[in-house]
Amino acid sequence: MLTNAAVRRSSSATAKRPTTAENAGGAKDKKRVALGNITNVAAAGGRAAGNGKVAAPAGTTKLNSATSAAPVKKGSLACARSVSSTRGSAVKSASTKPAPAISRNESTMQKHNVPPPKVPTIVHLPNAVPAIAPCTSFVSPARSGDSLSVDETMSTCDSMKSPDFEYIDNGDSSILASLHRRANEHLRISEDRDVEENKWKKNVPAPMEIDRICDVDSDFEDPQLCATLASDIYMHLREAETRKRPSTDFMEMIQKDVNPSMRAILIDWLVEVAEEYRLVPDTLYLTVNYIDRYLSGNEINRQRLQLLGVACMLIAAKYEEICAPQVEEFCYITDNTYLRDEVLEMEASVLNYLKFEMTAPTAKCFLRRFARAAQVCDEDPALHLEFLANYVSELSLLEYNLLSYPPSLIAASAIFLAKFILQPTKYPWNSTLAHYTQYKPSELCDCVKALHRLFSVGPGSNLPAIREKYSQHKYKFVAKKHCPPSIPAEFFRDATC
Repeated sequence: MLTNAAVRRSSSATAKRPTTAENAGGAKDKKRVALGNITNVAAAGGRAAGNGKVAAPAGTTKLNSATSAAPVKKGSLACARSVSSTRGSAVKSASTKPAPAISRNESTMQKHNVPPPKVPTIVHLPNAVPAIAPCTSFVSPARSGDSLSVDETMSTCDSMKSPDFEYIDNGDSSILASLHRRANEHLRISEDRDVEENKWKKNVPAPMEIDRICDVDSDFEDPQLCATLASDIYMHLREAETRKRPSTDFMEMIQKDVNPSMRAILIDWLVEVAEEYRLVPDTLYLTVNYIDRYLSGNEINRQRLQLLGVACMLIAAKYEEICAPQVEEFCYITDNTYLRDEVLEMEASVLNYLKFEMTAPTAKCFLRRFARAAQVCDEDPALHLEFLANYVSELSLLEYNLLSYPPSLIAASAIFLAKFILQPTKYPWNSTLAHYTQYKPSELCDCVKALHRLFSVGPGSNLPAIREKYSQHKYKFVAKKHCPPSIPAEFFRDATC
């Protein structure tokens, strides 16, 4: 029997979600059938209740905030700015306000050995002592508008003396030469000045090929990045992914009543459930991992396949979410096809078979680090790259054949394909990505081509959840990106990185 608290939760959930009959003014309610009754052929409309979809009826109110608005625990990589981009934005904002000129008294003239200016092009400003900016190690742009600013050509540090005049017209070359000589005496000019200047110019794309390896673990201030332990953590994940992977042939060897098409329909439905309850992406990836690992050793009939899906999502939500949905919520999204006790019984069966080993490396774990490595040399983190790689990686969850590739390989291939789609003429791989992913372009070839076919063709009209999810504004409409029909063979040559 349900406890009093459970009865209250169940009754409140029912009260907050009016049925189709209530919305239709007393029309007959059409129950959602289990996955076992659906066929492999898409039904008319593509989103009918008979397909086991979670689409709410018209007029249905939003789910209660206690279960649907769980905050995301892990910050997006797009928020993990590199040190160079952070410093660049600070200097860029500071350079827009010219510092006031200092007093031109006689003692200052003698101290700097600068003769009194006699040209009429010097702009005299009120006497004021400028604030000294922190010393930096990079070079700012040489020009701002039509005049040359001392603040924009020289970094200010303790060894630098304040300039005697602030703005000079471009016409007086002797004074400009004097300023350049003084700058060269007191400053260390970057050796790769061309690369630095390209970073500052908005309209000049940064080169894709680099000769050096950028450090992605240099931010020790952000505790979520775990800079001191990140390398060891991902080495451990690479070793653990081989032990927590499902079988690659369980459909042929174990399952008699379930086929890959049914598995894809279940996962497509679970994507909608995760969106409805606003679950973090790791919950979805872990759910698919638990389903495949359980199917690798337990035969199941198609009538209980949806029950397995909700039980695995319940376990993954308890593992990942701050506020996981209740058992009654998962019964509700199946239109009460399964009772509460059935869901709990399946949950216990999954936990016992997996021996309570719930921690499993997924493609999402590796995707965070690989996306950061792909963005570290850019001026600003590219949200399009992150969302596009996530979209490609989630598409791979639908394909049973892609279980033959380890999660780290799928994550690296998703980054490769995302960079190619965004910049088809640039080499997608470089030394930094090869170092942090530990994959060469030639090792990614087969997986990238499989993901490329999946992106180009799509999962089909009967599996629209992932494509519709990433066709939204908050994901920058990456699902609508144009993909070139083929990938040049030279992009997979190891010499490119």
